Amino acid sequence: MPECSEEDCSAPATVRLHIPWDENREVCAAHARVLGRQDGVVADPIGDGEEWP
Repeated sequence: MPECSEEDCSAPATVRLHIPWDENREVCAAHARVLGRQDGVVADPIGDGEEWP
């Protein structure tokens, strides 16, 4: 499982954020809670065994 895509974070990525104005990101749960509150952002949990881009 890859690491969170946010700078200075080494936690495992558990959520894929679909961001209309930027590229999608895979982030940890903590960053997903904060970033997922922005209008238009959709947060999808990443399941075990799911293929990573």
